[in-house]
Amino acid sequence: MKKTAIWEELKGYFFMLIGCIAYGASTSLFLAPNSIVAGGVSGLAVLINILNENLPVGMVIIAINIPIVILGIKFQGWKFILRCLLTVATLGLITDLLAAFPKMTDDGVLASLYGGVCQGIGIGLFVRYEFSSGGTELLGRLISRWIKGLKIPLCVGILDGIIVVLGAIVTKNPDNMLYALIVVFGSTKVSEVVLVGLEKSKLCIIITDKGQAVADRLLHDSPRGVTMLEGQGMFTHKNHDVLLTCVKNRQLTQLKQIVKQIDKHAFIIINESVEVRGKGFQALDEEQTSNVKKCVKEAVEEKEERAQAKEVS
Repeated sequence: MKKTAIWEELKGYFFMLIGCIAYGASTSLFLAPNSIVAGGVSGLAVLINILNENLPVGMVIIAINIPIVILGIKFQGWKFILRCLLTVATLGLITDLLAAFPKMTDDGVLASLYGGVCQGIGIGLFVRYEFSSGGTELLGRLISRWIKGLKIPLCVGILDGIIVVLGAIVTKNPDNMLYALIVVFGSTKVSEVVLVGLEKSKLCIIITDKGQAVADRLLHDSPRGVTMLEGQGMFTHKNHDVLLTCVKNRQLTQLKQIVKQIDKHAFIIINESVEVRGKGFQALDEEQTSNVKKCVKEAVEEKEERAQAKEVS
């Protein structure tokens, strides 16, 4: 095994450990001490702990996940299952170790919010480095294979919903459902940031009769690429240029101003891009990202040097 591959594997296990600490903190420091049942196997473990305090949450997480993981051997493969078992065991142990610390807040809303943030960090790291803590997500995958036509998100949603409703009934606290929603919202947003980062981009589709002029100006004013296609308006049956380009959020205003200056009759469609990889953005291979950024920087500096040379001449 090459040194790079070994380093990547070790980095993955390191961030898996960080993910387990974050997820364990969510359960032991925020959710469980406030009797918040937020869905998933960890939520079910919290519910069981409420019914019997002698059963530690972490050990219950391990006990519930083991049969789920074993069921997944046939579909997921040994490598995935072994990594999953290691993650489950680490998460369970860390969850019980952190339970020795005092709870961080008595406020249910704050506990749900902080718990969701910590949980989102854990989930984001698990997904990013191809680990899994089993749970309802893996069980949902298995059920969708057994029951054809039932989608994975629906399976997971049903399982989590049952756990949340049971939590509200057992704790006799309808507010638990609100707390669960806060946890899910916070977890989803934070895991998205962990996966794709804070720097979001926009996909811009520009329909214009002055495609070459717009493209030349965009290429001159920024290191972003532009792709030109041919299109036909189906109402007028007139041919138009269609430009495709991706820009960072902060560059969007500049792009609209450029298009407006050249063709004020242009039509612009702007879409949110969850992730953009390639030259000028994050590389397709993350190891090449720094090299790509260096090349872009050199190209920009070279462009500036040429502009300065023209001014001097």
